[in-house]
Amino acid sequence: MPTDLLDAAKDILTPMGYEVLELEVTGSGNKRHVLLRIDRLDEGIVSMDDVTLATEVFSLELDRLDPFESSYKLDVSSPGPERPLFSRRHFERFHDLKAKIKTNKEQFKGIIREVTDKTVSFEVEGEIQTYNLGEVQARLAEWPEEPR
Repeated sequence: MPTDLLDAAKDILTPMGYEVLELEVTGSGNKRHVLLRIDRLDEGIVSMDDVTLATEVFSLELDRLDPFESSYKLDVSSPGPERPLFSRRHFERFHDLKAKIKTNKEQFKGIIREVTDKTVSFEVEGEIQTYNLGEVQARLAEWPEEPR
């Protein structure tokens, strides 16, 4: 179900200028919690107006889809300091910042150094490690001093 909801969120919010970064559904029964993290496609700062609009629109879509048997709580937010990174543009945007990285084999922190169409390289303890974009799950481990 979360994949279907993720697709629904993308279908409705992307044309409005938002990038859907994550959608998490937790809880069960009548204690469901839906957390939706968005960013702006123009890479501007996510305002309270953006959060309010995305909440109103996606709430209506959830009501239309009716994915839960009982009530739920919807929270929409900007990604914040532990922003997920998964596309080439995400890594380019936060180049030279530290990220927390997970692969199938290891977890580590490294500085984002180089990004190509298919790979991303991190500096880890002075060494460069390169991975295919689809092989890593990453989140920012530090926030830039100025918005990017």
